[in-house]
Amino acid sequence: MSQSLHGKVALVTGNSTGLGKAIGRCLGEAGAKVPVNFANNETRANQALQEYKDAGIATSLVRADVTSESEVDRMFSEIESQLGPVDIIVANATCEQPLKPIEEYDWEFYQRMIDFFIKSPYLLTRRALANMKDKRWGRIINITSEVYQRSVSPFSAYVAAKGGQVGWSRSMSQELAPHGITVNMVAPGWIPVERHESDPQEMKDEYLEMIPMGRWGTPEDIGQTVKFLASDEASFITGQTTCVNGGMSPW
Repeated sequence: MSQSLHGKVALVTGNSTGLGKAIGRCLGEAGAKVPVNFANNETRANQALQEYKDAGIATSLVRADVTSESEVDRMFSEIESQLGPVDIIVANATCEQPLKPIEEYDWEFYQRMIDFFIKSPYLLTRRALANMKDKRWGRIINITSEVYQRSVSPFSAYVAAKGGQVGWSRSMSQELAPHGITVNMVAPGWIPVERHESDPQEMKDEYLEMIPMGRWGTPEDIGQTVKFLASDEASFITGQTTCVNGGMSPW
């Protein structure tokens, strides 16, 4: 089967909803075992778990704050005992993303962004490396954002942390390449999911008008891109950012 992930274990953080849930489903439908990771909303996580099971995906439920070293370690131990060692990491989990002028941010919020987009990928990768290096096979895929390429404002905390995530990923791609481990980034555009239900319609209309392809992206657009980068067909691609936004990013 093309882009088969049969026998692989894929950890997609924050995959009880939104883009993460679609990414996990795409990986699972390609044969990967995909746990459902969540931090707070257990009801929503159980719904995602059932959706995965109904789709024939081998799965389990793992609650963890992926910015906490002790919780990441516990999460990996649970996944290893239930599904096996993690072969694919998709760092997707995020927190709130308010647009504010710099005067309205405090450093605590900046630090929260850094924890999700730099600390978490670091903790996840470090915990998975022994298995990946032993197998000489691994995939680390960071969900970044077009906001870094497009210099979106007023959004400095999020954009700065995403820029740091890009730099970290590129450096890690060089460090891990000799071990058969690829590190890539997927940068979605604005793709309406549950978290965007209350966004002003005027903002949505303005953004849609700017998309060269003339349509909204879907969670499945992101999931299929991640699936390719996780596959053997992408084994010679590393350190790259793939923007999935209908042509929005200037380079």
